[in-house]
Amino acid sequence: MISNTLQLHTFGQPEDVCHLEALEVPTLGQDDILVRMLATPINPADINFAQGTYGVKPELPATPGIEGCAEVLQSNNPKFAEGDKVIFIQRVGTWRSHLVCQEAQVLKIPKEIDYRQAAMLKVNPATAWQVLHQFKQVQPGDWVIQNAANSGVGQCLIQIANELGIHTINTVRREELIPDLEALGAKHVLLDDTELVSKVRGICGDAAPVLASNAVGGDSALRQMDALGEFGGQVTFGAMSMRSLKVPNKFLIFKGIQLYGLWITKWLGSAKRDEIAAVYQNLATMVLDGKLNQKIEKCYAPQDHFDALKRAQENQRDGKILIDWTIG
Repeated sequence: MISNTLQLHTFGQPEDVCHLEALEVPTLGQDDILVRMLATPINPADINFAQGTYGVKPELPATPGIEGCAEVLQSNNPKFAEGDKVIFIQRVGTWRSHLVCQEAQVLKIPKEIDYRQAAMLKVNPATAWQVLHQFKQVQPGDWVIQNAANSGVGQCLIQIANELGIHTINTVRREELIPDLEALGAKHVLLDDTELVSKVRGICGDAAPVLASNAVGGDSALRQMDALGEFGGQVTFGAMSMRSLKVPNKFLIFKGIQLYGLWITKWLGSAKRDEIAAVYQNLATMVLDGKLNQKIEKCYAPQDHFDALKRAQENQRDGKILIDWTIG
């Protein structure tokens, strides 16, 4: 069997170095499964992977793709059957039409779930879920503040927090981003500026935020720390501003602020499978119930990967860019 595979032979701009190649699919070993890819998103991590600047630098040639949804075509594993849907919890290089994988690399998900939404479950929804669960015991009625609320993780956090009864304060850099987040269910969307802290106090009163979700760093992260209540925690999982955290001593000494870092890849590599499965079951159920949805701007056929990769790197998109392996 032949797999149409987006392959790297050198690092560089993804649209220049990713080429669609016909590669032979290995034969199934004991307990292996053969899957047909349905869809895979183009994430910033995939762009960095192709550029050679990601936290994991592969040997070449290599296939990008950190997440996706696939259908089982053939199984030598009693836990999987033909027609099952799976998502990938380990890096296998999902930018290809077919691949052979092992049980540890995939999780079975409900067959009725939309495959395009399932393809995006691994990174953004799980990151938002872990921000809310891994570090602090956030209770219904508590306040959480996040920056970059219009990002993929930010939009997932709004929806998950609403389902859990957690109040959110969501900050963005531009006013035109506010209406879409309000339509998503965000009750408080503020500009991330010098007046943020006083506005947060006006909203929360004495019940200051117990947790901050930080994807930006720099001054934005400092404003979050100032807005947090005593012994509040800040979880950093991104650095969009490209500026490091410089923490004033007062936040550590007098407020007892606790700082955490989250890389979902590291969590997937260290957590027990039962814990991982439980998180994704919760997220899949929310998708099926219509309570968690990630916006998709466009699905591209594999042969149109050049346009897909260019668009995925442009600003002001209206949702995710996906490669849909069922097209063409």
